[in-house]
Amino acid sequence: MAEVTRRIGLSLGADVCWPLCFEHIMRRLDLRIPYQGDTLRFEVERVTIEPYDLMQPCNYDVVVDRLTHWYHTSREWIKKSIVMNDLYVFNNPWSIQANEKHTSYCAMLKLGMPVPATWMIPPKSYEPLPDLKPTLAQYAKLFDIAKIGDKIGWPMFMKPYDGGGWRAVTQIKDPAAAWKAYEESGKAVMHVQAAVKGYDRFVRCIGFGPQTHCVLYDPEAPLHDRYTMAKDFIPAAEAEHLRKVTLTINAFFGWEFNSCESLRKDGVWHPIDFANPCPDSQVTSLHYHFPWMVSAYLKWSIFCAATKRKMRKNLDRRGALRDRAVRGLLRGAPRAPRRRRARVLRHDRGEGRREEEGRRALPGARGGEVHRDLLGPHPAVEEDRRGRELAASADALGTKETARAPSSTRVRPALLSSLCLSPSALRTSSRAVDAARVHGGSCGRSRGRRGRRGLCRRGRDLRLGLAHRRRPRALPDDLLDVEQLRQAICPALGCKPR
Repeated sequence: MAEVTRRIGLSLGADVCWPLCFEHIMRRLDLRIPYQGDTLRFEVERVTIEPYDLMQPCNYDVVVDRLTHWYHTSREWIKKSIVMNDLYVFNNPWSIQANEKHTSYCAMLKLGMPVPATWMIPPKSYEPLPDLKPTLAQYAKLFDIAKIGDKIGWPMFMKPYDGGGWRAVTQIKDPAAAWKAYEESGKAVMHVQAAVKGYDRFVRCIGFGPQTHCVLYDPEAPLHDRYTMAKDFIPAAEAEHLRKVTLTINAFFGWEFNSCESLRKDGVWHPIDFANPCPDSQVTSLHYHFPWMVSAYLKWSIFCAATKRKMRKNLDRRGALRDRAVRGLLRGAPRAPRRRRARVLRHDRGEGRREEEGRRALPGARGGEVHRDLLGPHPAVEEDRRGRELAASADALGTKETARAPSSTRVRPALLSSLCLSPSALRTSSRAVDAARVHGGSCGRSRGRRGRRGLCRRGRDLRLGLAHRRRPRALPDDLLDVEQLRQAICPALGCKPR
């Protein structure tokens, strides 16, 4: 059995209490864990801030990140180490950077959670950028914040859209207070959110990996008394419900450390603040709950380091947004609509039955189900693939059609350049084929099922064949005259015939 050392890094800002406890407990434990034939030992080190080479190795197996939500140098080092060195970090730095409270509200509303009515309002003042004045003069609309309050109800709360530890959170009870708070908001982009009136419980559920801990919270108390020491303040079923909500939110955003605040009114839990990827961990505020927090840090860090847990470098949320089980977490929450599996259209616009079929398959311009097949590969790769297909098709035309007509009238690969055409130009210009159809004629199926507007089925396949991801059919005889094609296609593409 070999002795292997796992290294845990602590990326810290102003944290004082829990890192000291974490380091001291790890030294006292002096762990030796048998795992897969080896004996694992652990070292803890604080991550420093310094210049770094993008190619330098990373000495850590796991980093506990408490800094990168606001300090960009450390965030970019962590992202580099994840991509290049397979570092495991909690929380996911890309997700923290992209998903502020505004995005979290939208996502949880999509999942069916009863988030209070929330509006975003433009900032009161701006940085004096060169394009600011013409932009606002043309597009910014005047609004009355009092009317927004009338719509969502008084009182309401105004707070920054990206959160920040109770920063600039203001309770607004009337229009005068609304205008005062807006004037004082400065350059911050703000939310106004309806208050949940008549709630009887305010609970903060802390999630750390699979571990959760519910605390009865008192927002009106001083900081050191907000986390109360009450026990058995909610039934076990409701505690389990809050646990599921917290783990669902964390899984959706790829976070492992978060706290979710919820209000209970008439037996329904309303999540109001659940994007806290760097929750308070100080003994001065947690006091009674501080030991649980430190032990949660230890357990999850040791587990991730010992098992060499792999980092999710990207997040695929489409399954979560369609999952009925997730959307039905809360009683009375809307469920995802049942959709039949429709055949994907592989061209931009269809004609006749295809257009009608497209409307059925993709209902609505917004909010429709994202289909995996609609996401194409990189344009350069796709153009190269389609170019090869086009060359193969042209080669097939030049070899298989020789017996039916003289070679001088057949389109071969060598003639593509003489037509001033590139594969991308031929693929993207539907006008070219329409123009060629005028000079050609019908192939006997001009009014067929797939060509309702006079474009023959074979001619249509020339335009749509590559987008259909299939090999184009052979062109009809009356579309293969090189001179006619040159005269018809070149003007449509803006080039001169040779």
